[in-house]
Amino acid sequence: MKGSRDGTRKDQVSKSSSVSSLPLILDIEDFKGDFSFDALFGNLVNELLPSFQEEEADSSEGHGNIGMNDVLPNGNLRIPSDASKSAQGPLFPEVDALLSLFKDSCRELVDLQQQIDGRLYNLKKEVSIQDSKHRKTLAELEKGVDGLFDSFARLDSRISSVGQTAAKIGDHLQSADAQRETASQTIELIKYLMEFNSSPGDLMELSPLFSDDSRVAEAASIAQKLRSFAEEDIGRQGIAVPSVVENATASRGLEVAVANLQDYCNELENRLLSRFDAASQRRELSTMSECAKILSQFNRGTSAMQHYVATRPMFIDVEVMNADTRLVLGDQGSQISPSNVARGLSSLYKEITDTVRKEAATIMAVFPSPNDVMAILVQRVLEQRVTALLDKLLVKPSLVNLPPMEEGGLLLYLRMLAVAYEKTQELARDLRAVGCGDLDVEGLTESLFLAHKDEYPEHEQASLRQLYQAKMEEMRAESQQLSESSGTIGRSRGASVASSHQQISVTVVTEFVRWNEEAISRCTLFSSQPTTLATNVKAVFTCLLDQVSQYITEGLERARDSLNEAAVLRERFMLGTSVSRRVAAAAASAAEAAAAAGESSFRSFMVAVQRCASSVAIVQQYFANSISRLLLPVDGAHASSCEEMATAMSSAETAAYKGLQKCIETVMAEVERLLSAEQKATDYRLPDDGIAPDHRPTNACTRVVAYLSRVLEAAFTALEGLNKQAFLTELGNHLHKGLLNHWQKFTFNPSGGLRLKRDITEYGEFVRSFNAPTVDEKFELLGIMANVFIVAPESLSSLFEGTPSIRKDAQRFIQLREDYKTAKLASRLSSLWPSS
Repeated sequence: MKGSRDGTRKDQVSKSSSVSSLPLILDIEDFKGDFSFDALFGNLVNELLPSFQEEEADSSEGHGNIGMNDVLPNGNLRIPSDASKSAQGPLFPEVDALLSLFKDSCRELVDLQQQIDGRLYNLKKEVSIQDSKHRKTLAELEKGVDGLFDSFARLDSRISSVGQTAAKIGDHLQSADAQRETASQTIELIKYLMEFNSSPGDLMELSPLFSDDSRVAEAASIAQKLRSFAEEDIGRQGIAVPSVVENATASRGLEVAVANLQDYCNELENRLLSRFDAASQRRELSTMSECAKILSQFNRGTSAMQHYVATRPMFIDVEVMNADTRLVLGDQGSQISPSNVARGLSSLYKEITDTVRKEAATIMAVFPSPNDVMAILVQRVLEQRVTALLDKLLVKPSLVNLPPMEEGGLLLYLRMLAVAYEKTQELARDLRAVGCGDLDVEGLTESLFLAHKDEYPEHEQASLRQLYQAKMEEMRAESQQLSESSGTIGRSRGASVASSHQQISVTVVTEFVRWNEEAISRCTLFSSQPTTLATNVKAVFTCLLDQVSQYITEGLERARDSLNEAAVLRERFMLGTSVSRRVAAAAASAAEAAAAAGESSFRSFMVAVQRCASSVAIVQQYFANSISRLLLPVDGAHASSCEEMATAMSSAETAAYKGLQKCIETVMAEVERLLSAEQKATDYRLPDDGIAPDHRPTNACTRVVAYLSRVLEAAFTALEGLNKQAFLTELGNHLHKGLLNHWQKFTFNPSGGLRLKRDITEYGEFVRSFNAPTVDEKFELLGIMANVFIVAPESLSSLFEGTPSIRKDAQRFIQLREDYKTAKLASRLSSLWPSS
């Protein structure tokens, strides 16, 4: 085929004599795989194109000789005449050969297409036949599979039915076997029951099972079953009314069996306990575990658990109890202290915890129910060992006959109680961590202290009262001792020293607060419920209020008593005018001493007031920081405590007010004494001798201002805020009134009026330091009224036109003018101020 095609191609190619012929190869294999049309075309024409390419190159060289002159103006190429002639010949002589080649190739391609279409048709036909066969085979297979599924379903149903039948048969067989086993065991039990039913107390004729030590567990199990059966039967016989003699006989027989079984169980239990004890002595845990497991069948093993716990050395050795007492309380007769007791309890409770931990390891290895044993052990530790120690440590005192402070008083008992309670609570937590089963160890620990906690609030308050009384007695004793040691000093000086020693002390009040803080900490420790805590805290804080109120009130009253004593001294040395010079000099000296005592008492009272204010501030700060938040759980407790605090401090406020009034009286009494002693009649009736007037204050004014400046330093330091303003205002009013009354005793000329005005200015400048506007205004008006001594009589009418409110006092001043009668000022003033 290929050869014939090659011949044909040669014939076709030979038709062109100018083109070298090449064989044309077209095969179906050319179209398989990665087909490329460019490659196919190249294979067809590559044999013809090379000669054409060489001719094309030659013609292009000839064309390259065309010059620029051959180009027409319109851009076309001018062709020479000889060139145009040659151009009329064929430019591509291989065209015919290629055309013939392409036509032959197309015919071959058509032939190839027809061949392939024939093959495709045959393949499609064959595929259709095979598909029909395949479909037929699949249909037959489906019918066969459906039949298999039906067979398998019938087989599965059959297997299920057979299985259910087998299971029922197995259940019946198992039930029958169980019944047979039960019947066999029942026969065996009846045989053993008949042995126990032989005669009362006769245990000699029993089967070897009940005397064989190697089969103790089996014997115990059977004995318990026999007891349960016999007791249940007796119970039924007791409920039902016996109708025949056999029932009564059977009942009596079972009662004998029950009695014998009880005796046997007791004997077996004792035997096991003895074996358990022997193994315990030898620390044979496996034997102990075996015995404990068997004993668990007797009353759930309670007797074995209790027996094991009761035989622990800590419960049977008396020396252990004595060692506990010595460790915590020390040797007999020694003074105990809370710190020593705390250390002793910590050591003892650590030892107890370690012992319980060691016992727990043994219990876990021996007993089938270790939690139950741990509960019994921990309960025994708390109820026996700890309770015995607490009974010796905590002896609740009587509230009627309190223990003396020399032996620690109630405070020692309360501190011991707090230490014991706190340490025992720690022990309970440690024992809970070790393990104590279902035992409520915290509740059991609380029950140990119930007797003490029931009356705890009363003991706490009684202790605070006892501490206060002891402190007051101590301070009185120190004051008395100091007073006796100053017996060589004068009476008034000795009293002053004793009084200063009994001054209010902020340190003492701080000590009261410290007692209360300690009591509050115990309240917090003992009061688990917030409402109970709030109630106890309120009661304890009330004790502090009572103590501070009583202490500062008594301190203020003692300071006021010193003022009263100074007043008595002043009154004692007040003499009339008709006395001798010698007596007057002695009285003046005594008055000076009384004045010194008054000034000292004034200073002491101001110190007392200052310390009183500091003490109240300490209590208020303590309430805000420590007490108020603890009172919130109880409605109204906070407000009630605030009201109680205000009420408690009101007595101190009253004492302070009375004392400050007495201070003003003391100051004014000294001012009056100084004015009376230092003010001369000539101070305000200066002679008109032509000498320049003296513009200095009078000696009396200087002495009074110096005294006031000196004595009021204590008031400026001690008083604050509104209290200071009220006191200085009251003192300024008294000073104003006292000066008015004093100046009513003198007569003034114009020069004396100027001297008086200078004194008023001095007084006014001093009282300006009071920061009391009303007092400043009064002294300014005094300066205005002093002008009545300076102006001429005819100018008096216009002097008070702007200040009519002081006309009455001005008239009293005008009457003190030296020329009041000679100038007939009375009639003149009555005509000028008829309304006055």
